[in-house]
Amino acid sequence: MITDRRNLLNASALGAAGVLIASRAEAAPLPSALGRDATQYGVRSNIQDDQTRILQRAIDDATRLQAPLVLPPGNYRTGPLRLSRGTQLVGIRGATVLTSLGGGPLLSGDGADHVSLNGITLDGNYATLPPRRGLVQFTQSNEMRIDDCTIVKSGHAGIWLERCAGAIRGNAFSDIATTAIVSFDGTGLLVAQNTISNTRSNGIEILRSTLGDDGTQVIDNRIEDIKAGPGGSGQYGNAINAFRAGNVIVSGNRIRNCDYSAVRGNSASNIHITGNSVSQVREVALYSEFAFEGAVIANNTVDGAAFGVSVCNFNEGGRIAVVQGNIIRNLIPKRPSGTIPDDDAGVGIYVEADATVSGNVVENAPAFGIIAGWGRYLRDVAITGNVVRNAFVGIGVSVMPGAGTALVSNNMISGAARGAVVGLDHAKPTTPDLTAKGAQGFAQIALSGNVVR
Repeated sequence: MITDRRNLLNASALGAAGVLIASRAEAAPLPSALGRDATQYGVRSNIQDDQTRILQRAIDDATRLQAPLVLPPGNYRTGPLRLSRGTQLVGIRGATVLTSLGGGPLLSGDGADHVSLNGITLDGNYATLPPRRGLVQFTQSNEMRIDDCTIVKSGHAGIWLERCAGAIRGNAFSDIATTAIVSFDGTGLLVAQNTISNTRSNGIEILRSTLGDDGTQVIDNRIEDIKAGPGGSGQYGNAINAFRAGNVIVSGNRIRNCDYSAVRGNSASNIHITGNSVSQVREVALYSEFAFEGAVIANNTVDGAAFGVSVCNFNEGGRIAVVQGNIIRNLIPKRPSGTIPDDDAGVGIYVEADATVSGNVVENAPAFGIIAGWGRYLRDVAITGNVVRNAFVGIGVSVMPGAGTALVSNNMISGAARGAVVGLDHAKPTTPDLTAKGAQGFAQIALSGNVVR
């Protein structure tokens, strides 16, 4: 029992101190409670000294002990650091910074399975990197995790992966000399909820050395301000580029202000491009081209592009597509400089072979709402149940010798100055409106039930 005033005050002070200590512990655990504290190895922040040797020793020791290495808030100047199987680096998001002193990738690993990076800002300091390198570089590494990091000022790519699997989630990339995220010959990768801005080649590249299954999922990212710095006719300036990579899913991304495409699938079979929001792109917004079989382009919105959707290159084996439920509007009449001079613009949807185009809305297309076929490259296309408003030509269908069959039925076409449905010689209208009374018929075009206003 407390019997006097002095004991009562002492007890109250001790109790308050205990509560304060407990509350601090709950709010912010000490670094040592999370893993090995880098400062225990002599690592120091906010000084000009090169911390490479001490940081590498700390990383190696923590990895050997299978413990996370915790980097407290501050700026650590360092050269290249090597990560190995099981390395875990933990920082305080927005407060822990590794600044590159040059000489190669800031963090790299080969066969570094189960590596984890969390809450670290990686500043490339504009240091030059060789080709096929990133500020973060991994080869043949599985189950890797890069979460809640910030990657800025890289002299080449932000993250470069070769033959890797894992997840890149919730990171921020800006001021990147080439591409924010590159995966080459991936073996199962998730790229989700990242923010990417101001890159000078592409936003995300999913690439393979030969045609094959990839299965990368690119989901719910925000990508904007992508420049085609090296020029070219479409290799650069894309938010998301899949090349030779099969079974890639691109879904739920917000994409704005790209010099070329929002999503470009090149020889990428079974690609899914669904539920993306796209604005201010200056070439084809959603692209499936060259040697692919199978593309689903559905439930996207495109506001401002030279082309809304293009599914093409039947001459290269490009075939089988579903283009469904998209809203495409406010097309622009010209493609960027560097594209082939006779490439057209102001087109909502373009398809060539073994495809269905249904349930889309196209509005304000200076050239064509929908096109089927290019010369003789047309086969088995169904265009049904679409709404086309304010297009020069509502729906254009190739009527060249050798062109295959197209079904054009039950579409609503409003305000098509040149005609609701018109026969084409490539991009040139060659017939009157085929929906007009007494108009010439073509055996390969099945017309029925269209409403023209």
